[in-house]
Amino acid sequence: EVVLAAVNRSGSALEYADQELRNDSEVVLASVSNYGASLQSASKDLRSDRDIVLAAVSNDWMAITYSGERPRADREVMLTVVSQHGQALSYAGAGPREDREVVLAAVRSCGLALRVACPKLRADREVVLAAVQSYAAALQYASEELQRDREVVLAAVSNNWRALLCVDAGLREDREVVLAA
Repeated sequence: EVVLAAVNRSGSALEYADQELRNDSEVVLASVSNYGASLQSASKDLRSDRDIVLAAVSNDWMAITYSGERPRADREVMLTVVSQHGQALSYAGAGPREDREVVLAAVRSCGLALRVACPKLRADREVVLAAVQSYAAALQYASEELQRDREVVLAAVSNNWRALLCVDAGLREDREVVLAA
């Protein structure tokens, strides 16, 4: 009861609890709901518990860095994480990196997330357009075909002229592309 009250007041108090309480799901859930990073003090088993990790990442996306592998492969957990910080896609297991909705949420939050998406999604026009609209230099992580796609290139250079550095030589000579930059 004392520890539960303490973690309800300050989630970081879990760090000072004994191992038995760090393995108590009620105590850990209260802690991570208050302070997501306290997941690092939870027992190894609870760092892989879906509900606990979901509560932690809902509070602080960085809590995913303390989770086990199972939550990193969980679609809902990773969708919650990447919606807050797209680059966190780099912590995802293979499944979420191949999930179109997860990757779209990630690149909309941070286009640079495209660099860790699966090759199939780096060749997906909608995903790449969202990425370059968020971060123009993400163009360098798009498939070769989309790096030569005029519409994608225009979206990238319209966002930031420096994307011209990633553009195919033929498109660098395109008047409209250069003017858009």
